[in-house]
Amino acid sequence: MRASAFVYPWDVVGDPDAPRRIADLGVQQVTLASAYHSTRALTPRHPRQRIVTARHAAVLYPPDPKRWSGRSLRPYPQAWVPATDAYGEAAAALSAAGLSVHSWVVLAHNSRLGEEFPRTSVRNAYGDRYPWAPCIAQPEVRAYAVDLAVEAAVRPGTDGTELESCGWYGVGHLHAHDKIGGVPLGGAAQYLMSLCFCRTCRDGYAGLGQDPDALQSAVRTALVPVWSGEREPGPADRTAEWAEVEKLLGVDLAGATLCWRAMVARHFQREIVSAVRAGAGSGFQILLHADPGPHRTGANVGVDAQDVLSHADGLVLPCAGGAAERAAVLSPFAPHRRPGTVLAANFPVVAGMGGSPRTLAADVAHAAGLGATEVRLYHAGLASDADLEAVRSALGALRPRPDL
Repeated sequence: MRASAFVYPWDVVGDPDAPRRIADLGVQQVTLASAYHSTRALTPRHPRQRIVTARHAAVLYPPDPKRWSGRSLRPYPQAWVPATDAYGEAAAALSAAGLSVHSWVVLAHNSRLGEEFPRTSVRNAYGDRYPWAPCIAQPEVRAYAVDLAVEAAVRPGTDGTELESCGWYGVGHLHAHDKIGGVPLGGAAQYLMSLCFCRTCRDGYAGLGQDPDALQSAVRTALVPVWSGEREPGPADRTAEWAEVEKLLGVDLAGATLCWRAMVARHFQREIVSAVRAGAGSGFQILLHADPGPHRTGANVGVDAQDVLSHADGLVLPCAGGAAERAAVLSPFAPHRRPGTVLAANFPVVAGMGGSPRTLAADVAHAAGLGATEVRLYHAGLASDADLEAVRSALGALRPRPDL
């Protein structure tokens, strides 16, 4: 199975040993960040640094001034990697080590955009704004995301792209000094707290025959037993989550919200994939980070399996859970695969962040039996030496023996 490791440009720029070290893991590809959200990252082997602080969402290449001239929403260039084109420099070094380079593009997740342009953010049923979550129903946001996707995905020396957050983002968000865990939010509450009531979404609900004021009030009422503790979070199961949403909100209202959001997400994804394909030309692979639960939000956006695999080249799917969770994630897509469709099982391999590099060989074999065609490894730059050695051993064990 083809394997790719996620990498940041700052893992490579300034470290001449990084490309060979990554290639020696046994991967054939790297998924290299070209547009990424804010983060604080460890670089445990870099000769000049140990911590990189990416202060805001940014592109890791010089954005085209002609493309963005006169526009309010535009990408922010990075200032924490000492390179004019950090992505391009890293991509060239990785290619020279024999690795295929695919871009890693984060779309609907940008806290700085939301702070500077509050109108663009998802606004929940209480009126609270999520600056990290641009509302993908808004035409201005959609136009920005389409152009960002094309520019960030189709970089020189790049063979394909993987689009993260290509859909709805919501309440879930890793945040500095986070204090929202006092009341556990299960999947149903996460969905209700992620519903957007910006002007565009209110018009969307109205277009489906719903009174947006009444719907907003109904969502707040549905959440009352969550805040009071009368309703405990249910199992982290997609079907059970949606059944709980229907219990809390009612079948008709729940269906109306999902109808609007699914329609927006499908159009958003189709427009972006089409634009990237037109900008890249033939042979350029386009994958989306996704989840089979259409109501789910975040980095792995909920998708309609049949629709997304009718136009994208494939998906990167979260496989961090056990065997049952891998089956729940991979199996819904099997009936909708076309010849050449990629289903990439994404495994975290950083033990300190909850990954399981020492069970990787068995996990990959199980995923392959469920229909996975490729492997993604998160993350070659963040992992310890021991984690990387476990990955190297696992990929070696999975490689066919030439004497057999």
